[in-house]
Amino acid sequence: MFYSSGNYEAFARPRKPAGVEHKTAWFVGSGLASLAGAAFLIRDGHMPAKQITILEELQVPGGALDGIKEPEKGFVIRGGREMEDHFECLWDLFRSIPSLEIDGASVLDEFYWLNKDDPNHSLRRTTINQGQGAPTDGLFTLSDAAQKDLVKLFLATREEMENRRINEVLGEDFLASNFWLYWRTMFAFEEWHSALEMKLYLHRFIHHIGGLADFSTLKFTRHNQYESLVLPLVSWLRGQGVVFQYNTVVTDVAFAAASGRKQATHIRWTQHGAAGGVELGPDDLVFMTIGSLTENSSSGDHHTPAALNQGPAPAWDLWRRIAAQAPAFGRPDVFGAHIPETKWASATITTLDKRIPGYIRKIAQRDPFSGKVVTGGIVTARDSSWLLSWTVNRQPHFKQQTKDQIVVWFYALFVEKPGDYIKKPMQDCTGEEITREWLYHLGVPASEIDELAATGAKTVPVMMPYVTAFFMPRQAGDRPDVVPEGAINFAFIGQFAESKQRDCIFTTEYSVRTPMEAVYTLLDIERGVPEVFNSTYDIRTLLAAAGRLRDGKAFHLPSPPLLRSALERKIDSTQIGVLLRQFHLLSD
Repeated sequence: MFYSSGNYEAFARPRKPAGVEHKTAWFVGSGLASLAGAAFLIRDGHMPAKQITILEELQVPGGALDGIKEPEKGFVIRGGREMEDHFECLWDLFRSIPSLEIDGASVLDEFYWLNKDDPNHSLRRTTINQGQGAPTDGLFTLSDAAQKDLVKLFLATREEMENRRINEVLGEDFLASNFWLYWRTMFAFEEWHSALEMKLYLHRFIHHIGGLADFSTLKFTRHNQYESLVLPLVSWLRGQGVVFQYNTVVTDVAFAAASGRKQATHIRWTQHGAAGGVELGPDDLVFMTIGSLTENSSSGDHHTPAALNQGPAPAWDLWRRIAAQAPAFGRPDVFGAHIPETKWASATITTLDKRIPGYIRKIAQRDPFSGKVVTGGIVTARDSSWLLSWTVNRQPHFKQQTKDQIVVWFYALFVEKPGDYIKKPMQDCTGEEITREWLYHLGVPASEIDELAATGAKTVPVMMPYVTAFFMPRQAGDRPDVVPEGAINFAFIGQFAESKQRDCIFTTEYSVRTPMEAVYTLLDIERGVPEVFNSTYDIRTLLAAAGRLRDGKAFHLPSPPLLRSALERKIDSTQIGVLLRQFHLLSD
């Protein structure tokens, strides 16, 4: 396998790998990683689809890319994913998947046209004082000390940031800035999370620093991501002949090692409580999604809190059994044994009373029933004790919605703190109580809050014990390589596998990159995997980011006026001077 960039590789079609018709493939889990891997086996590996089986514990595919209407509870979204232009592997996949909405178009075509016609942009990123606009002017408010901390983090080596927390490398000035408020609520970072992941995110998304305050660089699907991304992909895979085996809990995968070669030899599972499995030979490939951010998620309802499930976790227990067989298979407890630090709660609010959309309109400054961008991303109540955020995407967010309903996604980072209206932690709240807290921060008069929360909305809270597990401080070796050294018929995929590229987790891109690397490696496919967008090496991007991080304040050369004037003339005679002026880093 190799990495590549440019049209020469992007548009090439690989030839059929030798002997692929004699191989089979087994996928553990049916999240985006497995679905993408199956698609790459068919499209680029020329594997007969009927020889591909996807094993899934639940009765529906999609993993964390969910969106469902539960008959008694209502609409449920556990989380949302933000996307951008440079998810190279994701768009490489979906250019080949037919749209279910537009005849003759791909999912990528549909997505591209949608975001051309209706570009994303937030008109109100934060509120304060019960729904009032927080006048930040898009400023990051990074002091000189905070800027230095951030630059040090950016320039540090990966090894220097291993096993270190964010609050160990970024000081109080940084943690009090608007930049951190925008960053942590957008990406769900906590102060105790990995400084290494923070660094990787900075490098990965440095080209989006300018859009951090207004989300102008983000793109979203028409409907929830289950209907917009998972269903077209699953429909295509089924049409090709891929086998989906539901209600199947994979309990173990066995391996044998000899002469530097490692082979998966057996998959064990239970299906409807009955033991089963399959023997694996060298031509039987197995792709394992290890760990799970949505494992043991539990939902409440409008009158019941979501319980915190700390019981047996099949996905994590499977990884523990696998890891016990070889040090190269990772250290799952680095990520999956810290529930107090990795949990947070979300909620899906469906409005039933026509008064509530008026308050949404006031904050979003757009009509929530227009079918176009509404909030343009999350709106954060910056003075919320829960540090709550909420978003209204294009409506209807579910095709089953009635025309008078708005579906809102809501989450909080501080689920153990008492609320401002509901004097209880979010993790202990019913859907109705969460709705009260939201309405309070939406600016609904106190005299109307309880009535509207009781009858004007239907809210489903969700508690997720492991949702930020991949942000725990870590070091090299804690995650296994996608294809461990010597592996001949197996690979690890998903958020807890280690890509050789400098990509970052908690993205749909990473869920597609790792199976692409796995398939291309095990089948020796003669086409490059797209490398991560190289914005972090583009001097123009770095200078533009520096200007935004300084809130547009230019540098002043510290020297006597005569000498400073001479230095500026010297700089201006070079391309460097042109760039410094272009990005307003040198005062005129």
